[in-house]
Amino acid sequence: MELKRVVITGLGAITPIGNTVQDYWNGLLGGLSGADRITLFDASKFKTQFACEVKGFDPVAYLDRKEARKVDRFTQLAIVSSDEAIKHAGISKDNVNPDRTGVIFSSGIGGLLTFQEEVMAYAKGDGTPRFNPFFIPKMILDIAAGHISMRHGFRGPNFAVVSACASSTHALIEAFHYIKLGKADVMVAGGSEAVVCDAGVAGFNAMKALSERNDDPKTASRPFDKDRDGFVMGEGSGAVVLEELEHAIRRGATIYAEIAGAGATADAYHITAPHPEGLGALNVMRASLEEAGMKPEDIDYINVHGTSTPLGDIAETKAILGVFGDHAYDLSISSTKSMTGHLLGAAGAVEAIACINSVIHDIVPPTINHFTDDDGLDPKLDFTFWKPKHRTVRAALSNTFGFGGHNASIIVKKYL
Repeated sequence: MELKRVVITGLGAITPIGNTVQDYWNGLLGGLSGADRITLFDASKFKTQFACEVKGFDPVAYLDRKEARKVDRFTQLAIVSSDEAIKHAGISKDNVNPDRTGVIFSSGIGGLLTFQEEVMAYAKGDGTPRFNPFFIPKMILDIAAGHISMRHGFRGPNFAVVSACASSTHALIEAFHYIKLGKADVMVAGGSEAVVCDAGVAGFNAMKALSERNDDPKTASRPFDKDRDGFVMGEGSGAVVLEELEHAIRRGATIYAEIAGAGATADAYHITAPHPEGLGALNVMRASLEEAGMKPEDIDYINVHGTSTPLGDIAETKAILGVFGDHAYDLSISSTKSMTGHLLGAAGAVEAIACINSVIHDIVPPTINHFTDDDGLDPKLDFTFWKPKHRTVRAALSNTFGFGGHNASIIVKKYL
C-alpha cells in the first residue's frame, strides 16, 4: 500500500487568550495569562475560585439562537473553531468530495454543564422527571463531531476519541492515519472542552489537582517552578484541517505544515499519577520519531504537557532526557498551559496549533510564571522562560498525557 503524505491546510481556535487563531498566537507571543476569577458561576465557596475562561463569547454571534440552546457550551466552542479552520482551509462543497471528508472531534468530558443543570433541576423538583429532550444529545461528547459534519455536509469518517487530556491529540492522530492509509482525503480534527462549572471545579478540587492560588490567579499556572501547586482549569477548542498532499495541491490549497508522525502509549501505572521515570512519555516520543523516520536531533521544539503539577513536570523532563540525550540541551521546550491553563480534552489540539505556528514562523512561545528554580529539574534545559525565542523550527513535537495513563505525541514539520 502506498502511504500518503498528510499536510495541514487550515487552523481554528477559541481560547482563554484569544478567540481566533491569530489572537491566540499573539497572546502566546505576548506572554498573556488567561487566568482570572471565575465568572461562569459563583465559586466563592470553592477551594479554587479562578480559571482560564474564554472571554467575551456570545454563541448567538455564531449560531442561530434556537440552535445555540440545543447544544452544550463545549459543542458551541467546537463549532466556532471548526468553522474558522474550514474557512481558513478554503474548503467548500465544490472542491472536496463530501464522502471522503470526515470529522474526528474529541472532548475529555463533554457536556458536564448540561448534565449538572439537568440533574440539579430534577433534584430540586417534586420528583417528577421533567428533563429537557435535548439532555442526552447535548451531553454526549461525540455530538460535536456530529454537528460539525451536519453543518458542512461531510459524510466521511465521523466519531470522537476519548483519552482524558490526551483526547484531541488522539483525534489528530486518528485523522492523520485515515488520510495516510488512503481512507479519506480531508479530515477536520480537534477537541473542545467547557467544564468550568460547579461539578468540574469541585471534582478536580477533591482530587487536589488544581492550584489554589486565589490571591494571584494570573501567576497560578507555574510549570517547572518550584512552587507550582497544581494546574489551572481552562476551556476552549482547537480544530485542524488535515489533507492528503496531492489533494491539497490539486485544489490549490495553502499548505502550512506537514504531519510527520505520531505515537500512542500507556503508562500502565496509576489512574492519575505519571510513571515516576516518565516511561510512558518516553515510549510515546520514541514511537512518534519512529513513525516519522526522524532522529532526535531533527526536533527543535517540544510543546510539553507541562501542567504545573509537582510530579508531572519532573517525569516529563526525565522522559525528554531519556529520548533526546545530549540533544535535549539544544531543544527549546515550553508549556503554553502557563498562559491558557489546562484545556483538558482540547489541550492537544490547541497546543498542536501552537506547534504549527512555531514551525511556520520560527518562533517558540514562552513558558511564563517562572519565579523559582526547581532543584529536581535539569538547569541546562531551555524552558523558554518568559519571552518567546526566535530560532529555526524545522519540526516540533507536542505531548499530551491523560488520567488513566494515556499518552499521545504528534510531530509537525515544515512542508518541503
